[in-house]
Amino acid sequence: MHPTDSALTHLECSACAATYDPERLWNLCPACGKPLLARYDLARAAKTLTKRSLLLREGRMWRFHEVLPVREWERAIILGEGNTPTFWVERLGEAVGCRQTFIKDESLNPTGSFKARGLGVAVSRAYELGAKELAIPSAGNAAGAMSAYAAAVGLPAHVFMPADVPATFRVECEALGARVTLVEGLITDCGKKVREGVEKHGWFDVSTLKEPYRLEGKKTMGYELAERFDWTLPDVIIYPTGGGTGLIGMWKAFEEMEIMGLIGSERPRMVVVQSEGCAPMVRAFEQGASEATPWKDAATIADGLRVPAAVGDFLILKVLYESGGTAVAVKDEDMLHYARFMAAHTGIFPSPEGAACLAAQVQLLKSGWIQPDETVVLFNTGSGLKYAHLWT
Repeated sequence: MHPTDSALTHLECSACAATYDPERLWNLCPACGKPLLARYDLARAAKTLTKRSLLLREGRMWRFHEVLPVREWERAIILGEGNTPTFWVERLGEAVGCRQTFIKDESLNPTGSFKARGLGVAVSRAYELGAKELAIPSAGNAAGAMSAYAAAVGLPAHVFMPADVPATFRVECEALGARVTLVEGLITDCGKKVREGVEKHGWFDVSTLKEPYRLEGKKTMGYELAERFDWTLPDVIIYPTGGGTGLIGMWKAFEEMEIMGLIGSERPRMVVVQSEGCAPMVRAFEQGASEATPWKDAATIADGLRVPAAVGDFLILKVLYESGGTAVAVKDEDMLHYARFMAAHTGIFPSPEGAACLAAQVQLLKSGWIQPDETVVLFNTGSGLKYAHLWT
């Protein structure tokens, strides 16, 4: 076996701070039921994870192996995830009145979305720790990613999807060998089915924030942004938010990088974007709440944003308050409009979730919350090709 030099030391509860042995499979904190976070010996990691060393490394996302949890390279399931480009989209920026607009294009990951990062690490670590079968509730992209990484090492994969998800997502999972069950209802209803399977069959649940390591894969987006901007950070990051793993993960990455001396203390203002048809985090933020109440009758064309209740709601809100950020809800019709607008001005065909970020930027520019000379990064989290039904 060949060690990765992971500096992982323990798991820590995000709420009660209880600590746990990282060398066994865990889901939520046994003490309080909240998400567990991976912690590292960052002083040790900083000795080899340097600006200079990164210039010489290959391996895309796995270049940051000191602050990822997989211990042995043979257990890292690598399909080419990470190191996605952050494009300066000058034409788009000029069109909306914010010249320093950038898009981090996560559609170029395996299976066409940012979910490859989180599931790549989560499945790798579950495989390393001896999981025998995996299960996930998903509106689409997460299921495709889990199915791909499970297929690469022959782990049985069980997917539970809302019955009305686009056929593209279902077909993808089935082609990758997963067993797909369609559920009448929302992703929360799918989550109930997963829990039943976990209790009955002993599957390992890789739901959003219900295991510690999807967050670790997603946080690499934060490392890549800092590297892209020469170890500074943009003024504003606009992020489409369902479960919020990427938002929380990037905030964790910024803290780790500061401790390791890679960046200073300045932080971007973080923006949560949701659909008007499912906006629990926006409502909670506007109320100044520390947790979000579930959204009734959630409905949106952006399947990744149709999350009526997020396990990490308190962590998402904490990031917004600490960063001086905000939360914005956009109309579905604006997502469709700005998807075409983005595509025509950049050559990037975004998912509705990615287009929602542009719609939010336009709102925030009009209100004055974003100034025209600020540097703004939009996240296109997936490919518009998976939503072909919306464009016909």
